[in-house]
Amino acid sequence: MPLITSAGIGSGLDLESIISASVAAENTPKMNAFATKEESLNVELSSLGEVKSAMSKLQETIEKLADPDNFDKRIANITQPSGDNGDLISVTPTSKITPGNFNVEVVALAQGSRAVSNDSLFSSTDDVVSASGGTLSFAAGDESFDLTLDAGATLADLRDAINDSDDNFGVTANIINTGTEAKLVLTSNVSGAGNDLVITNDNAELDNISTVANGGGAGGIVIATGDEATSAVIKVDGLSITNDTNTFKDAVQDMTIVAKRKSADNETAKLSVEYDKSSVTTLVDELVTNYNNLIGQIGLQTRVDKPLNGDSTIRSFDAQLVGTLSTELTDAGPFSSIFDIGLGIDKDGYLEKSSLVRSLSEAMDENFDDIGKAFAGENGLATKFEALLSNYVDSDGIMKQRENSLNEQLDELEDDVINHEYRMESLEARLREQYAGLDVLLAQMQSTQSYLSAQLSSLPGFTKSS
Repeated sequence: MPLITSAGIGSGLDLESIISASVAAENTPKMNAFATKEESLNVELSSLGEVKSAMSKLQETIEKLADPDNFDKRIANITQPSGDNGDLISVTPTSKITPGNFNVEVVALAQGSRAVSNDSLFSSTDDVVSASGGTLSFAAGDESFDLTLDAGATLADLRDAINDSDDNFGVTANIINTGTEAKLVLTSNVSGAGNDLVITNDNAELDNISTVANGGGAGGIVIATGDEATSAVIKVDGLSITNDTNTFKDAVQDMTIVAKRKSADNETAKLSVEYDKSSVTTLVDELVTNYNNLIGQIGLQTRVDKPLNGDSTIRSFDAQLVGTLSTELTDAGPFSSIFDIGLGIDKDGYLEKSSLVRSLSEAMDENFDDIGKAFAGENGLATKFEALLSNYVDSDGIMKQRENSLNEQLDELEDDVINHEYRMESLEARLREQYAGLDVLLAQMQSTQSYLSAQLSSLPGFTKSS
Protein backbone atom coordinates (compact mmCIF):
# COMPACT_ATOMS: atom_id res chain seq x y z
CA MET A 1 0.00 0.00 0.00
CA PRO A 2 1.37 3.51 -0.80
CA LEU A 3 3.02 5.59 1.95
CA ILE A 4 3.09 9.39 2.10
CA THR A 5 6.63 10.34 3.16
CA SER A 6 5.97 13.89 4.40
CA ALA A 7 4.95 12.97 7.97
CA GLY A 8 7.32 14.48 10.62
CA ILE A 9 8.76 17.22 8.43
CA GLY A 10 7.24 19.96 10.54
CA SER A 11 8.07 18.52 13.96
CA GLY A 12 11.24 16.69 13.10
CA LEU A 13 9.86 13.53 14.71
CA ASP A 14 10.14 10.12 12.90
CA LEU A 15 6.40 9.85 12.38
CA GLU A 16 6.81 7.62 9.30
CA SER A 17 8.26 4.86 11.45
CA ILE A 18 5.49 5.31 14.00
CA ILE A 19 2.81 5.05 11.29
CA SER A 20 4.49 2.04 9.61
CA ALA A 21 4.84 0.22 12.92
CA SER A 22 1.23 0.91 13.84
CA VAL A 23 -0.07 -0.38 10.48
CA ALA A 24 2.23 -3.41 10.55
CA ALA A 25 1.02 -4.31 14.03
CA GLU A 26 -2.49 -4.57 12.66
CA ASN A 27 -1.63 -5.95 9.18
CA THR A 28 1.06 -8.60 9.62
CA PRO A 29 -0.76 -11.07 11.94
CA LYS A 30 -3.87 -10.92 9.79
CA MET A 31 -1.98 -11.42 6.49
CA ASN A 32 -0.07 -14.32 8.01
CA ALA A 33 -3.36 -15.88 9.05
CA PHE A 34 -4.72 -15.41 5.51
CA ALA A 35 -1.61 -17.04 4.00
CA THR A 36 -1.82 -19.95 6.41
CA LYS A 37 -5.48 -20.54 5.63
CA GLU A 38 -4.87 -20.28 1.85
CA GLU A 39 -2.07 -22.82 2.03
CA SER A 40 -4.22 -25.16 4.10
CA LEU A 41 -7.13 -24.93 1.64
CA ASN A 42 -4.86 -25.51 -1.38
CA VAL A 43 -3.17 -28.49 0.24
CA GLU A 44 -6.55 -30.00 1.10
CA LEU A 45 -7.78 -29.33 -2.43
CA SER A 46 -4.68 -31.01 -3.85
CA SER A 47 -5.10 -34.03 -1.59
CA LEU A 48 -8.74 -34.39 -2.60
CA GLY A 49 -7.67 -34.12 -6.25
CA GLU A 50 -5.18 -36.98 -5.84
CA VAL A 51 -7.81 -39.22 -4.26
CA LYS A 52 -10.43 -38.25 -6.83
CA SER A 53 -7.99 -38.97 -9.68
CA ALA A 54 -7.37 -42.45 -8.26
CA MET A 55 -11.15 -42.93 -7.95
CA SER A 56 -11.62 -41.93 -11.61
CA LYS A 57 -9.01 -44.42 -12.82
CA LEU A 58 -10.71 -47.19 -10.89
CA GLN A 59 -14.08 -46.05 -12.25
CA GLU A 60 -12.79 -46.39 -15.85
CA THR A 61 -11.79 -49.98 -15.17
CA ILE A 62 -15.06 -50.74 -13.38
CA GLU A 63 -17.05 -49.46 -16.37
CA LYS A 64 -15.28 -51.99 -18.57
CA LEU A 65 -15.89 -54.79 -16.08
CA ALA A 66 -19.56 -53.80 -15.85
CA ASP A 67 -20.00 -54.27 -19.63
CA PRO A 68 -21.16 -57.87 -20.36
CA ASP A 69 -19.78 -57.60 -23.92
CA ASN A 70 -16.26 -57.63 -22.51
CA PHE A 71 -16.89 -61.16 -21.24
CA ASP A 72 -18.49 -62.42 -24.46
CA LYS A 73 -15.47 -62.09 -26.71
CA ARG A 74 -14.13 -65.10 -28.57
CA ILE A 75 -10.70 -65.50 -30.10
CA ALA A 76 -9.86 -67.55 -33.18
CA ASN A 77 -6.42 -69.08 -33.34
CA ILE A 78 -5.50 -70.14 -36.88
CA THR A 79 -2.61 -72.41 -37.76
CA GLN A 80 -2.05 -71.73 -41.44
CA PRO A 81 -0.56 -74.43 -43.69
CA SER A 82 3.21 -74.49 -43.83
CA GLY A 83 4.91 -73.03 -46.87
CA ASP A 84 5.29 -69.66 -48.55
CA ASN A 85 1.93 -69.49 -50.30
CA GLY A 86 0.41 -67.08 -47.78
CA ASP A 87 -2.62 -67.39 -45.52
CA LEU A 88 -5.29 -69.84 -46.56
CA ILE A 89 -8.17 -68.27 -44.61
CA SER A 90 -9.02 -65.50 -42.18
CA VAL A 91 -11.71 -65.80 -39.50
CA THR A 92 -13.91 -63.46 -37.47
CA PRO A 93 -15.86 -65.10 -34.63
CA THR A 94 -18.83 -63.48 -32.91
CA SER A 95 -19.51 -63.55 -29.18
CA LYS A 96 -22.14 -66.25 -29.65
CA ILE A 97 -19.97 -68.92 -31.24
CA THR A 98 -19.40 -72.10 -29.31
CA PRO A 99 -15.71 -72.82 -28.78
CA GLY A 100 -14.37 -75.68 -30.85
CA ASN A 101 -11.69 -76.93 -33.27
CA PHE A 102 -12.06 -77.13 -37.04
CA ASN A 103 -10.05 -78.02 -40.16
CA VAL A 104 -10.75 -75.82 -43.19
CA GLU A 105 -9.78 -76.55 -46.79
CA VAL A 106 -10.33 -74.12 -49.67
CA VAL A 107 -11.45 -76.19 -52.68
CA ALA A 108 -12.16 -73.28 -55.03
CA LEU A 109 -12.21 -69.49 -54.98
CA ALA A 110 -15.12 -67.44 -56.26
CA GLN A 111 -14.55 -65.21 -59.27
CA GLY A 112 -16.51 -62.90 -61.53
CA SER A 113 -16.86 -63.43 -65.26
CA ARG A 114 -14.57 -62.04 -67.96
CA ALA A 115 -15.88 -61.16 -71.44
CA VAL A 116 -13.67 -60.37 -74.49
CA SER A 117 -14.64 -59.00 -77.90
CA ASN A 118 -14.30 -61.38 -80.87
CA ASP A 119 -11.39 -61.21 -83.28
CA SER A 120 -11.24 -58.61 -86.07
CA LEU A 121 -14.07 -56.42 -84.74
CA PHE A 122 -11.97 -53.35 -83.87
CA SER A 123 -8.68 -52.21 -85.31
CA SER A 124 -8.07 -49.36 -82.86
CA THR A 125 -9.56 -47.47 -79.94
CA ASP A 126 -10.85 -44.83 -82.37
CA ASP A 127 -13.24 -47.23 -84.13
CA VAL A 128 -16.87 -46.09 -83.91
CA VAL A 129 -19.05 -48.61 -82.09
CA SER A 130 -22.39 -47.03 -83.13
CA ALA A 131 -23.21 -44.38 -85.69
CA SER A 132 -26.60 -43.56 -84.19
CA GLY A 133 -26.04 -44.38 -80.51
CA GLY A 134 -28.24 -46.40 -78.20
CA THR A 135 -28.47 -48.03 -74.77
CA LEU A 136 -26.50 -50.97 -73.40
CA SER A 137 -27.89 -52.94 -70.45
CA PHE A 138 -25.40 -54.72 -68.13
CA ALA A 139 -26.52 -57.45 -65.72
CA ALA A 140 -24.86 -60.01 -63.48
CA GLY A 141 -26.77 -61.94 -60.84
CA ASP A 142 -29.09 -59.45 -59.09
CA GLU A 143 -27.09 -56.42 -60.23
CA SER A 144 -27.74 -54.27 -63.31
CA PHE A 145 -27.25 -50.83 -64.85
CA ASP A 146 -27.92 -49.10 -68.17
CA LEU A 147 -25.50 -47.03 -70.23
CA THR A 148 -26.53 -44.68 -73.05
CA LEU A 149 -24.01 -44.03 -75.83
CA ASP A 150 -24.03 -40.96 -78.05
CA ALA A 151 -24.00 -41.23 -81.83
CA GLY A 152 -20.46 -41.68 -83.11
CA ALA A 153 -19.10 -43.03 -79.79
CA THR A 154 -15.74 -44.76 -80.17
CA LEU A 155 -14.36 -47.84 -78.47
CA ALA A 156 -12.34 -45.57 -76.15
CA ASP A 157 -15.52 -43.57 -75.38
CA LEU A 158 -17.31 -46.80 -74.47
CA ARG A 159 -14.49 -47.88 -72.12
CA ASP A 160 -14.52 -44.51 -70.34
CA ALA A 161 -18.31 -44.39 -70.10
CA ILE A 162 -18.44 -47.83 -68.45
CA ASN A 163 -15.70 -47.06 -65.94
CA ASP A 164 -17.08 -43.60 -65.09
CA SER A 165 -20.74 -44.59 -64.71
CA ASP A 166 -22.14 -43.80 -61.24
CA ASP A 167 -24.58 -46.71 -61.60
CA ASN A 168 -21.90 -49.26 -62.45
CA PHE A 169 -22.19 -52.20 -60.00
CA GLY A 170 -18.67 -53.47 -60.60
CA VAL A 171 -17.86 -53.86 -64.29
CA THR A 172 -14.35 -52.82 -65.33
CA ALA A 173 -13.57 -52.07 -68.99
CA ASN A 174 -10.11 -52.26 -70.55
CA ILE A 175 -8.75 -52.22 -74.09
CA ILE A 176 -5.86 -54.49 -75.05
CA ASN A 177 -3.94 -53.62 -78.21
CA THR A 178 -2.50 -56.80 -79.76
CA GLY A 179 -0.57 -54.96 -82.45
CA THR A 180 -3.06 -55.86 -85.15
CA GLU A 181 -6.35 -55.09 -83.43
CA ALA A 182 -7.98 -53.66 -80.27
CA LYS A 183 -9.72 -56.05 -77.88
CA LEU A 184 -12.43 -54.85 -75.46
CA VAL A 185 -12.16 -56.75 -72.15
CA LEU A 186 -14.95 -56.49 -69.56
CA THR A 187 -14.54 -57.93 -66.06
CA SER A 188 -17.42 -58.27 -63.57
CA ASN A 189 -16.85 -58.46 -59.81
CA VAL A 190 -20.13 -60.34 -59.29
CA SER A 191 -19.03 -63.88 -58.50
CA GLY A 192 -20.97 -67.12 -58.11
CA ALA A 193 -21.94 -69.81 -60.57
CA GLY A 194 -24.66 -68.59 -62.95
CA ASN A 195 -23.84 -64.92 -62.39
CA ASP A 196 -22.07 -64.34 -65.72
CA LEU A 197 -22.06 -60.84 -67.18
CA VAL A 198 -24.87 -60.33 -69.70
CA ILE A 199 -24.92 -57.30 -72.05
CA THR A 200 -27.97 -56.51 -74.20
CA ASN A 201 -28.86 -53.49 -76.35
CA ASP A 202 -31.73 -51.61 -77.98
CA ASN A 203 -29.94 -51.01 -81.28
CA ALA A 204 -28.46 -53.73 -83.53
CA GLU A 205 -25.52 -51.41 -84.21
CA LEU A 206 -24.38 -52.26 -80.67
CA ASP A 207 -24.31 -56.04 -81.22
CA ASN A 208 -20.50 -56.08 -81.50
CA ILE A 209 -20.22 -54.79 -77.92
CA SER A 210 -22.94 -57.03 -76.47
CA THR A 211 -22.97 -60.65 -75.29
CA VAL A 212 -26.51 -61.04 -76.68
CA ALA A 213 -27.44 -59.66 -80.12
CA ASN A 214 -30.44 -57.36 -80.51
CA GLY A 215 -32.31 -59.95 -82.54
CA GLY A 216 -31.23 -62.85 -80.35
CA GLY A 217 -28.24 -65.10 -80.54
CA ALA A 218 -24.64 -64.38 -79.65
CA GLY A 219 -23.19 -60.89 -79.73
CA GLY A 220 -19.64 -59.78 -80.43
CA ILE A 221 -18.44 -60.19 -76.84
CA VAL A 222 -17.90 -63.72 -75.55
CA ILE A 223 -17.17 -65.32 -72.19
CA ALA A 224 -14.67 -68.08 -72.87
CA THR A 225 -14.50 -71.41 -71.06
CA GLY A 226 -12.73 -70.85 -67.76
CA ASP A 227 -13.74 -67.17 -67.64
CA GLU A 228 -17.23 -67.82 -66.28
CA ALA A 229 -18.34 -66.59 -62.87
CA THR A 230 -17.72 -69.31 -60.31
CA SER A 231 -18.61 -69.99 -56.68
CA ALA A 232 -16.26 -70.54 -53.79
CA VAL A 233 -16.12 -73.94 -52.14
CA ILE A 234 -14.61 -74.80 -48.77
CA LYS A 235 -14.61 -77.91 -46.65
CA VAL A 236 -15.02 -77.63 -42.89
CA ASP A 237 -14.08 -80.91 -41.24
CA GLY A 238 -14.71 -82.60 -44.61
CA LEU A 239 -18.15 -81.05 -45.20
CA SER A 240 -18.39 -79.08 -48.46
CA ILE A 241 -19.89 -75.58 -48.36
CA THR A 242 -20.57 -73.48 -51.48
CA ASN A 243 -20.98 -69.71 -51.57
CA ASP A 244 -21.22 -67.03 -54.27
CA THR A 245 -18.36 -65.05 -52.69
CA ASN A 246 -15.16 -65.89 -50.83
CA THR A 247 -16.74 -64.70 -47.58
CA PHE A 248 -18.60 -67.50 -45.82
CA LYS A 249 -20.89 -66.14 -43.11
CA ASP A 250 -22.23 -68.75 -40.70
CA ALA A 251 -20.67 -71.68 -42.57
CA VAL A 252 -19.73 -72.41 -38.99
CA GLN A 253 -22.57 -70.82 -37.04
CA ASP A 254 -21.74 -67.30 -35.73
CA MET A 255 -18.39 -67.20 -37.52
CA THR A 256 -17.25 -65.59 -40.77
CA ILE A 257 -14.58 -67.39 -42.80
CA VAL A 258 -12.84 -65.65 -45.70
CA ALA A 259 -11.10 -67.84 -48.27
CA LYS A 260 -7.81 -66.19 -49.23
CA ARG A 261 -6.41 -68.73 -51.73
CA LYS A 262 -7.00 -72.25 -53.01
CA SER A 263 -5.56 -75.12 -51.01
CA ALA A 264 -2.57 -76.88 -52.53
CA ASP A 265 -2.70 -80.67 -52.32
CA ASN A 266 -5.77 -80.60 -50.06
CA GLU A 267 -3.92 -78.69 -47.34
CA THR A 268 -6.01 -77.31 -44.47
CA ALA A 269 -5.87 -74.52 -41.93
CA LYS A 270 -6.45 -75.57 -38.35
CA LEU A 271 -8.91 -73.32 -36.56
CA SER A 272 -9.39 -73.19 -32.80
CA VAL A 273 -12.12 -70.97 -31.32
CA GLU A 274 -12.00 -70.32 -27.59
CA TYR A 275 -13.07 -67.80 -24.97
CA ASP A 276 -10.96 -64.64 -24.95
CA LYS A 277 -9.61 -65.22 -21.46
CA SER A 278 -6.58 -63.01 -21.96
CA SER A 279 -8.67 -59.84 -22.32
CA VAL A 280 -10.56 -60.70 -19.10
CA THR A 281 -7.27 -61.35 -17.31
CA THR A 282 -6.01 -57.97 -18.50
CA LEU A 283 -9.12 -56.26 -17.10
CA VAL A 284 -8.78 -58.02 -13.74
CA ASP A 285 -5.09 -57.03 -13.58
CA GLU A 286 -6.15 -53.46 -14.28
CA LEU A 287 -8.73 -53.70 -11.49
CA VAL A 288 -6.09 -54.90 -9.01
CA THR A 289 -3.67 -52.12 -10.03
CA ASN A 290 -6.18 -49.26 -9.89
CA TYR A 291 -7.92 -50.50 -6.73
CA ASN A 292 -4.57 -50.71 -4.93
CA ASN A 293 -3.56 -47.31 -6.26
CA LEU A 294 -6.72 -45.85 -4.72
CA ILE A 295 -6.12 -47.62 -1.40
CA GLY A 296 -2.55 -46.29 -1.40
CA GLN A 297 -3.70 -42.73 -2.09
CA ILE A 298 -6.28 -42.88 0.69
CA GLY A 299 -3.60 -44.12 3.09
CA LEU A 300 -1.15 -41.43 1.98
CA GLN A 301 -3.57 -38.51 2.11
CA THR A 302 -5.06 -39.43 5.51
CA ARG A 303 -1.78 -39.72 7.42
CA VAL A 304 -1.37 -37.73 10.65
CA ASP A 305 0.48 -34.90 8.91
CA LYS A 306 -1.97 -34.70 5.98
CA PRO A 307 -5.05 -32.45 5.65
CA LEU A 308 -7.44 -35.38 5.10
CA ASN A 309 -6.45 -37.07 8.34
CA GLY A 310 -9.71 -37.96 10.07
CA ASP A 311 -11.77 -36.63 7.12
CA SER A 312 -15.29 -38.02 7.45
CA THR A 313 -15.91 -38.14 3.68
CA ILE A 314 -12.83 -40.22 2.99
CA ARG A 315 -13.44 -42.46 6.03
CA SER A 316 -16.97 -43.14 4.82
CA PHE A 317 -15.83 -43.89 1.27
CA ASP A 318 -13.07 -46.20 2.49
CA ALA A 319 -15.55 -48.18 4.55
CA GLN A 320 -17.98 -48.43 1.61
CA LEU A 321 -15.14 -49.50 -0.70
CA VAL A 322 -14.17 -52.40 1.55
CA GLY A 323 -17.82 -53.28 2.11
CA THR A 324 -18.51 -53.40 -1.63
CA LEU A 325 -15.48 -55.59 -2.28
CA SER A 326 -16.60 -57.97 0.45
CA THR A 327 -20.21 -58.18 -0.72
CA GLU A 328 -21.76 -61.56 -1.45
CA LEU A 329 -22.13 -62.38 -5.14
CA THR A 330 -25.45 -63.75 -6.35
CA ASP A 331 -26.64 -65.27 -9.65
CA ALA A 332 -23.02 -66.05 -10.56
CA GLY A 333 -23.06 -69.83 -10.53
CA PRO A 334 -20.53 -71.25 -8.07
CA PHE A 335 -19.00 -67.85 -7.36
CA SER A 336 -20.29 -66.24 -4.15
CA SER A 337 -17.34 -63.99 -3.30
CA ILE A 338 -14.19 -62.51 -4.79
CA PHE A 339 -12.24 -65.40 -3.26
CA ASP A 340 -14.12 -67.80 -5.52
CA ILE A 341 -12.90 -66.00 -8.66
CA GLY A 342 -9.26 -65.94 -7.63
CA LEU A 343 -9.01 -62.62 -5.80
CA GLY A 344 -8.21 -61.78 -2.19
CA ILE A 345 -7.36 -58.97 0.24
CA ASP A 346 -4.07 -58.85 2.10
CA LYS A 347 -3.57 -57.65 5.70
CA ASP A 348 -3.04 -54.04 4.53
CA GLY A 349 -6.31 -53.96 2.61
CA TYR A 350 -4.78 -54.31 -0.84
CA LEU A 351 -6.41 -56.43 -3.52
CA GLU A 352 -4.38 -59.35 -4.83
CA LYS A 353 -4.62 -62.36 -7.05
CA SER A 354 -4.97 -65.39 -4.84
CA SER A 355 -5.21 -69.13 -5.23
CA LEU A 356 -6.49 -69.97 -1.74
CA VAL A 357 -9.81 -71.16 -3.16
CA ARG A 358 -8.98 -71.24 -6.87
CA SER A 359 -6.95 -69.08 -9.23
CA LEU A 360 -8.54 -66.72 -11.75
CA SER A 361 -7.33 -68.98 -14.55
CA GLU A 362 -8.96 -72.00 -12.92
CA ALA A 363 -12.18 -70.07 -12.38
CA MET A 364 -12.32 -69.10 -16.05
CA ASP A 365 -11.54 -72.64 -17.19
CA GLU A 366 -14.31 -74.08 -15.02
CA ASN A 367 -17.09 -71.48 -15.41
CA PHE A 368 -16.17 -68.75 -17.87
CA ASP A 369 -19.75 -67.53 -18.43
CA ASP A 370 -20.27 -67.12 -14.69
CA ILE A 371 -17.14 -64.94 -14.44
CA GLY A 372 -18.98 -62.37 -16.53
CA LYS A 373 -22.01 -62.59 -14.25
CA ALA A 374 -19.79 -62.24 -11.16
CA PHE A 375 -18.56 -58.89 -12.47
CA ALA A 376 -21.16 -57.54 -14.91
CA GLY A 377 -24.33 -59.25 -13.72
CA GLU A 378 -27.21 -57.33 -12.17
CA ASN A 379 -25.80 -58.08 -8.72
CA GLY A 380 -22.21 -58.30 -9.89
CA LEU A 381 -19.16 -56.79 -8.26
CA ALA A 382 -18.53 -54.21 -10.99
CA THR A 383 -22.18 -53.16 -11.04
CA LYS A 384 -22.05 -52.36 -7.31
CA PHE A 385 -18.70 -50.61 -7.59
CA GLU A 386 -20.08 -48.53 -10.45
CA ALA A 387 -22.90 -47.20 -8.27
CA LEU A 388 -20.51 -46.39 -5.40
CA LEU A 389 -17.93 -44.59 -7.54
CA SER A 390 -20.53 -42.63 -9.50
CA ASN A 391 -21.82 -41.21 -6.22
CA TYR A 392 -18.38 -39.78 -5.51
CA VAL A 393 -16.74 -39.09 -8.88
CA ASP A 394 -19.51 -37.88 -11.21
CA SER A 395 -19.93 -34.18 -11.99
CA ASP A 396 -22.49 -33.81 -9.18
CA GLY A 397 -20.77 -36.29 -6.87
CA ILE A 398 -19.52 -35.89 -3.34
CA MET A 399 -15.90 -35.20 -4.31
CA LYS A 400 -16.95 -32.47 -6.71
CA GLN A 401 -19.09 -30.89 -4.01
CA ARG A 402 -16.09 -30.91 -1.67
CA GLU A 403 -13.90 -29.30 -4.31
CA ASN A 404 -16.55 -26.65 -4.99
CA SER A 405 -16.74 -25.88 -1.26
CA LEU A 406 -12.97 -25.46 -0.98
CA ASN A 407 -12.83 -23.27 -4.07
CA GLU A 408 -15.64 -21.12 -2.67
CA GLN A 409 -13.64 -20.72 0.55
CA LEU A 410 -10.60 -19.66 -1.49
CA ASP A 411 -12.75 -17.08 -3.29
CA GLU A 412 -14.08 -15.81 0.03
CA LEU A 413 -10.54 -15.65 1.39
CA GLU A 414 -9.50 -13.56 -1.58
CA ASP A 415 -12.37 -11.17 -0.84
CA ASP A 416 -11.32 -11.05 2.84
CA VAL A 417 -7.77 -10.10 1.83
CA ILE A 418 -9.06 -7.31 -0.41
CA ASN A 419 -11.33 -6.01 2.37
CA HIS A 420 -8.48 -6.20 4.89
CA GLU A 421 -6.14 -4.27 2.58
CA TYR A 422 -8.82 -1.59 2.23
CA ARG A 423 -9.12 -1.39 6.03
CA MET A 424 -5.34 -1.05 6.34
CA GLU A 425 -5.33 1.78 3.82
CA SER A 426 -8.09 3.47 5.81
CA LEU A 427 -6.13 2.95 9.06
CA GLU A 428 -3.01 4.49 7.54
CA ALA A 429 -5.04 7.41 6.24
CA ARG A 430 -6.51 8.03 9.72
CA LEU A 431 -3.09 7.80 11.37
CA ARG A 432 -1.62 10.22 8.88
CA GLU A 433 -4.47 12.62 9.47
CA GLN A 434 -3.99 12.42 13.24
CA TYR A 435 -0.22 12.70 13.11
CA ALA A 436 -0.46 15.54 10.60
CA GLY A 437 -2.31 17.64 13.22
CA LEU A 438 0.30 16.78 15.84
CA ASP A 439 3.05 17.60 13.38
CA VAL A 440 1.54 21.03 12.69
CA LEU A 441 0.96 21.71 16.40
CA LEU A 442 4.53 20.80 17.34
CA ALA A 443 5.87 22.83 14.46
CA GLN A 444 3.86 25.86 15.64
CA MET A 445 5.10 25.39 19.22
CA GLN A 446 8.68 25.16 18.01
CA SER A 447 8.19 28.31 15.97
CA THR A 448 6.71 30.15 18.96
CA GLN A 449 9.58 28.97 21.16
CA SER A 450 12.10 30.22 18.67
CA TYR A 451 10.33 33.64 18.45
CA LEU A 452 10.16 34.06 22.22
CA SER A 453 13.77 33.06 22.61
CA ALA A 454 14.75 35.63 20.05
CA GLN A 455 12.74 38.39 21.73
CA LEU A 456 14.06 37.62 25.18
CA SER A 457 17.62 37.51 24.02
CA SER A 458 17.30 41.08 22.73
CA LEU A 459 16.20 42.56 26.10
CA PRO A 460 18.87 44.54 28.13
CA GLY A 461 20.40 42.58 30.97
CA PHE A 462 18.90 39.22 29.68
CA THR A 463 21.39 36.51 30.27
CA LYS A 464 21.03 33.38 28.17
CA SER A 465 21.46 30.19 30.15
CA SER A 466 24.30 28.00 29.05
